[in-house]
Amino acid sequence: MRFCTITRKKQISKGDSEAMDSFREIVQQFSTMQWQDYLDIALVALLLYWCLPILRSRTTIRIAGAVAGLLIITWLTSILKLHTLNFLLTSLMTVGLLALVILFQPELRRMLDHLGNMKIRSFFEGMEKRSDVDPLIHQVILACETMSREKVGALIVFSRAQGLDEYIKTGTVIDAEVSEQLIRNIFFPKASLHDGAMIIRDGRVAAAGCVLPLSDSKRMSADLGTRHRAGVGMSEVSDAVVVIVSEETGTISVAEDGMLKRHLAPQMLEQMLHTALGAEETEKAEHSRLRLRQKMTRKEKGDR
Repeated sequence: MRFCTITRKKQISKGDSEAMDSFREIVQQFSTMQWQDYLDIALVALLLYWCLPILRSRTTIRIAGAVAGLLIITWLTSILKLHTLNFLLTSLMTVGLLALVILFQPELRRMLDHLGNMKIRSFFEGMEKRSDVDPLIHQVILACETMSREKVGALIVFSRAQGLDEYIKTGTVIDAEVSEQLIRNIFFPKASLHDGAMIIRDGRVAAAGCVLPLSDSKRMSADLGTRHRAGVGMSEVSDAVVVIVSEETGTISVAEDGMLKRHLAPQMLEQMLHTALGAEETEKAEHSRLRLRQKMTRKEKGDR
């Protein structure tokens, strides 16, 4: 028993000694670093920060999965000594970059476009927490509440870090202040731009009548039409938040990160937009919500 206790104490002291040695090595490593090393670490962290939103997209996951699958299969063929298959896979990996460009050309083009549209100032500002987002959300909520009651279809895209220039070019450039009347006029059933999407960027209506990519997800309900698939597809290929108003049922939905949340009340929609767009929870926002509830109450009494 005493021998076991002594052995255990020796093991603990040996572990403490190894931990101290490791700590000394880390301190010594930091002491030998120069300013170029710190700059190098900061630039790598900045690059990772910019790439994180892209790495969450489904297209990037598909590319990463294909590369990882090829590497694993090549490694297994080497272990199992499948020489012919290993030779073919090794040759494929040699020209793998060219093969990826050919196979995933649309996905890579979208990724590069997203990198080009990333706003550098977003690294320093983080999420755009501006008080001027509150009246914008207020106007959108009023328009969506009215269009939902009247069963007018709508597709509204909120641009965040990515500029969405590729999709703005497919529609009609407007560059106007966001207002309830403008949104309702654009999505009026007989208007020329009502079938496309409206894109809101930097607090203004950038364009309307825009064409969005359709989602090919198998998880979407069969009763959802093109408008909902376009909204989900846009959220899959970008960091945008998309608000959809159904023309058949009048229900309000929000698509974000490839996920669709349906049957939202105006109050829930307002809360989700405040969270997604990083609006400040100020007294002005509370006042806007109070005005919205009062206006909705007056409209309900008028309908009755």
